[in-house]
Amino acid sequence: MKISVIVPAYNEERLIGETLDRLRQAMTAFSRAGWESELIVCDNNSTDQTAALARAGGASVVFEPINQIGRARNSGAAAASGDWLVFVDADSHPSTALFEEVIEQIQTGRCLAGGCTVKLDQHYPLPARVMSGWNWLSRRFCLMAGSFIFCETAAFRKIGGFNQELFASEELDLSKRLKRLAHRSAKHVVILHRNPIVTSGRKFHLYTVREYLWFVTRTLLTFGGTLKRRESCHPWYDGRR
Repeated sequence: MKISVIVPAYNEERLIGETLDRLRQAMTAFSRAGWESELIVCDNNSTDQTAALARAGGASVVFEPINQIGRARNSGAAAASGDWLVFVDADSHPSTALFEEVIEQIQTGRCLAGGCTVKLDQHYPLPARVMSGWNWLSRRFCLMAGSFIFCETAAFRKIGGFNQELFASEELDLSKRLKRLAHRSAKHVVILHRNPIVTSGRKFHLYTVREYLWFVTRTLLTFGGTLKRRESCHPWYDGRR
């Protein structure tokens, strides 16, 4: 068995070093299980030292010139040689225990894909409530957070990977398509919850509640049209770090 861990990264020179350190430590779970693994960073047209730092951190680096997170994940997956893919955001830190849970799910032979609940790296009262609500929705409806997704490679390629028409919420679209495939394959999609992934709460500092509410309102009014326009998805693409 071989696992490919894929990290999409756009201008992440401040965080990529620590993320890769944490990932290498967590990936020891795979070697202890007797499995191979590889670490791939997709440099999504960064203008800083992200790619150089990723190489220095021991990752293989691929380049995606079009700034779009779904496309970056797809480019990383295209370069992967593993039987399973694990997508981790550049500001998120999975634990060894979380990867051990992934191993357990794969070994059952009944799991097609999965995600996990999310915990912020610091306590923020309002964001913590938002995250709690998301975690409930995630577990209730088997929706995978983009910060951590694992998937059988053959299944990922069968459904065509992430939808490259979307600049945000591409993980929700992937969740729906993987659940349909799992149903047809008599397998399941799981949301792990014993060991949440720790992710940066920086977006709650960088963007105001008003900005988020305006984004949600426009998305609802356009029936999701904003999700197909990079310029409308500011929290992901305007470069604030």
